[in-house]
Amino acid sequence: MNQTNSKRIFSEALKLMPGGVNSPARAFGGVGGTPIVMDRGEGCFLFDADGNRYIDYVLSWGPMILGHQHPKVNAALNAAVARGTSFGAPTLAENRLAELVISMVPSIEKIRLVNSGTEATMSAIRLARGYTGRDRIVKFIGNYHGHVDSLLVAAGSAAATLGAPNSPGITRGTTADTILVPYNRPELAEAVFHEFGPTIAGIIVEPVAGNMGCVPGTSEFLKTLRKLTKDYGSLLIFDEVMSGFRVAKGGAQEYYGIIPDLTTLGKIIGGGLPVGAYGGRAEIMDYVIPVGKVYQAGTLSGNPLATAAGIATLSVILEDPRSFYDQIEQKTTMLANGLEKAAKDFKIHASVQHIGGMITIFFLGNEDTRIDHWDAASRCNKDLFAKFFWKLIEKGVYFPCSQFETMFLSTAHTEEIIEETIEKVRESFAEITGRTGF
Repeated sequence: MNQTNSKRIFSEALKLMPGGVNSPARAFGGVGGTPIVMDRGEGCFLFDADGNRYIDYVLSWGPMILGHQHPKVNAALNAAVARGTSFGAPTLAENRLAELVISMVPSIEKIRLVNSGTEATMSAIRLARGYTGRDRIVKFIGNYHGHVDSLLVAAGSAAATLGAPNSPGITRGTTADTILVPYNRPELAEAVFHEFGPTIAGIIVEPVAGNMGCVPGTSEFLKTLRKLTKDYGSLLIFDEVMSGFRVAKGGAQEYYGIIPDLTTLGKIIGGGLPVGAYGGRAEIMDYVIPVGKVYQAGTLSGNPLATAAGIATLSVILEDPRSFYDQIEQKTTMLANGLEKAAKDFKIHASVQHIGGMITIFFLGNEDTRIDHWDAASRCNKDLFAKFFWKLIEKGVYFPCSQFETMFLSTAHTEEIIEETIEKVRESFAEITGRTGF
């Protein structure tokens, strides 16, 4: 496959940007080689700078649940551009997007729009501290909540530890009030609350983890977190930047039937444009300035383009939400079944995990049968994943460039496209293993 233009453009980028990228997830650090420079998207396809076509399972890391260039989203954006791109003043579109989100997400009575998932989680944590008058936040190993200083922490040797910075530029004081706990281990969360409970402002958790691959929280785990926060007067924050509107109309909280105090959103809420949001009970949200004293602001928050794309995307979902999510679930299950059978046929030790429109194939360590926390994920065969990734690239299939990222499906992925993907997976496994399969 010719990638001459991609390589040339990326070579130029290396001179202009750190690592040639504006986000490290694009740098291909987990698979090696040169990142592919994309030129355009259409439906479930991406086209690179050399004109090569790829079936896209990254979908801009989740937002494009309708696929690229959905006609209703494009029409909404064109209409919004014609009126102006930013006013720094209230707009009717902000009301409309807020109304849609509040109608869909069980926990949200009031909402504040921001510009990214990172802003949303940072603001929700500040609000939890301001509302409770406490300092400590519990975070789970393997969960990612954006590049918030206090959450960029590394675990110590203990099962549950106070965090230490894992990035230069972050002071120890910034992370001193962050407690790290293994994911999906309710007994360890209980132990932390027994020791620190009265000082804990809140828990922030991905109910469906997406940054160690797709790792759904167990019902027992999430119910334990809900009980602990209620018992100790802390707030439960669901980070649904990734799972929001993707695993169900009301997100993972609807799927599990667990209502958090605060929810952070991003990705789908903006239909592919930069956006984020946090929301929850009105009583808590009214602690935010200008009603309350918890400070948060943003010049471009709720800008007309992001709100237009978000309204269009959520409106499509609401045309027939049951059918919409049944369709996404069925397609994801079809892909999962095809990946599982291919791995079995070619005697590859793997596990496929999926929920809603999120899915990951894990090339397991020898001792593991599935992944439910970071320690197990970290044992996966990353070298095998890298080989698999590049085989698929050669065949026109674009999977995430890391074993620890999640794949996504859209309504634009047809059964025929998924069948084609599975066939390309089988061809790749055959070339990697030298086996013929069945």
